[in-house]
Amino acid sequence: MITVLRIGHRPARDKRITTHVALTARAFGASAIIIDLHDSELEDNVRSVVDRFGGDFQISSGVNWRRYLEDSGAVKVHLTMYGIPVQDCIDNIRQDASRKGNLIITVGAEKVPGDLYGVADYNVSVTNQPHSEVAALAIFLDRYNHGDELSARFEGRMEVIPKARGKEIRNRVGNSITTTKPKRKD
Repeated sequence: MITVLRIGHRPARDKRITTHVALTARAFGASAIIIDLHDSELEDNVRSVVDRFGGDFQISSGVNWRRYLEDSGAVKVHLTMYGIPVQDCIDNIRQDASRKGNLIITVGAEKVPGDLYGVADYNVSVTNQPHSEVAALAIFLDRYNHGDELSARFEGRMEVIPKARGKEIRNRVGNSITTTKPKRKD
């Protein structure tokens, strides 16, 4: 099981980016996201996506991050630009997580508490340059899952149908399926 832990969430400032962290976690193979500060609106938004597009993804907020990490028994990864390059440690992380059965990936919203570096089993960088935690999470999960998550099926009420051009969404309501194609403007 893979869980993403978001610490330092500031609802007034980080709502959109934390939503992107949650959706990236879901799309790239995590089972859950835990957010340190309570934010029921964020929880509702993510649950709405899961309800419509499927999958078994959980979200909880208002969780003490330090206690959660210390009590988890999981392999703890902290994504930070100050860490060891992902390509140099991903195999060891996979092996350790396979033995322990659980992996927690921590991403910060603001400057993280310094003691997180000591609590983490691995401080991992996706480049040693400043950039988005969403990008770092996506690349880390892609490397961790060997790219298998890119072909995952979520079996939701709504399904995006891949197209070279245009948009198509299949809606499942009960036993019927309808396909919606946006109208073309001539």
